[in-house]
Amino acid sequence: MMMKFNADNGSNRNQCRAAVPRQLQVSFRGESYVEAGGAVFTPPLNFAMVECGIYRSGFPDSDNFSFLETLNLRSIIYLCPEPYPDANVEFLKANGIQLFQFGIEGCKEPFVNIPEEKIREALKVAIDVKNHPLLIHCKRGKHRTGCLVGCLRKSQRWCLTSVFDEYQRFAAAKARLSDQRFMEMFDASSFKNLPKSFSVSKRYKECA
Repeated sequence: MMMKFNADNGSNRNQCRAAVPRQLQVSFRGESYVEAGGAVFTPPLNFAMVECGIYRSGFPDSDNFSFLETLNLRSIIYLCPEPYPDANVEFLKANGIQLFQFGIEGCKEPFVNIPEEKIREALKVAIDVKNHPLLIHCKRGKHRTGCLVGCLRKSQRWCLTSVFDEYQRFAAAKARLSDQRFMEMFDASSFKNLPKSFSVSKRYKECA
């Protein structure tokens, strides 16, 4: 069952959050980045940009909050069944970020049944530009996140080899045949109007 948490801090939700996210030259392997002025930013594990306005990562903790603030997030897609930690909930409330939770069990067993309906519902949220900028994450940013991003790529008409290459860059030695089989069999025809690449830059310009 999908859970939607609206973390409204009382600010005007009709006002665009920011014109353009701050551009930080960071390494997305968990290293910290020191901006001019001495501010320290640490991205979550396995952080990367998927598309303009869509990011992916492992589970963010308090050390990552200052970095996430630079992304001016509107929404987070959380793919684990466990409750969101109190500190993370407070961060969402303080920044007016919506949480969409799709509880998918993390299982190491082969041939696990990945819940396709939850992936489809999460994908609908991910491609809706009203939710951008958006972060997709699970625990490590590898398997559940990788499956969702892989299905997004199929919706963008990526060839299967490229979908698997991207998945394996994050999963590395822990790549799962069941995940790749799921992405291969995923029917993306209901998302056939999704362009190969899309951007919310026009939205930012209109709100600036």
